[in-house]
Amino acid sequence: MRIRIKLPDRPGSLGTVARTLGAAGADIVQVVVLERAAGRAIDDVTVSWPDGVSLDVLCDALYSVRGVVVDGVWRTSEAPGVFSDVEVVGQMAANPPNGVVALVEAVPKIFGADWAAMLTPDGAVVHASWQAPDPVVPPPFPASAGRAFTGEDGVRYACVPVGGATQTLLLARVAAPPFHRTEIERLIQLATAAEAVLGVSTAA
Repeated sequence: MRIRIKLPDRPGSLGTVARTLGAAGADIVQVVVLERAAGRAIDDVTVSWPDGVSLDVLCDALYSVRGVVVDGVWRTSEAPGVFSDVEVVGQMAANPPNGVVALVEAVPKIFGADWAAMLTPDGAVVHASWQAPDPVVPPPFPASAGRAFTGEDGVRYACVPVGGATQTLLLARVAAPPFHRTEIERLIQLATAAEAVLGVSTAA
């Protein structure tokens, strides 16, 4: 499970959260600091959570910590860090003809998304990850820059152009908070690396 929390940015706050999660039965796998500003921090905490145990136990425990706000709790297909940005770039470099497939299959794991797809400017699917719905019906998306947006169905999306405006990489999260700007910046960096490795144009 991945949990997005807001908490006071002061010594001991994260330690209190960690102790509370442990007492509730969660095993912390990773903590990613997304933002620190104005005395508050936004963190994504990935935990291993026992099957069959209600998430209410987890949320109630966090709400008991003074100053903590839970922005969202959602399932992830794999613990972050298991499949890194560097690893997927290496896969693309080792097999450029299969580079788009490697990228699309990897990004849901890296970003805690439900699925991903590479699209042409008219919305046709170049490749979709194995978790994607069939058929993929992409929402209207901006092609000019990497950004996060919410679809009419409430699904959270992130998109970034790859190869200038020739293709768009789309990520989707269901029942989860929006993609944070830190995640979008990281996605843009990964797309830029993909452009360099696959030898496609980066011109807008």
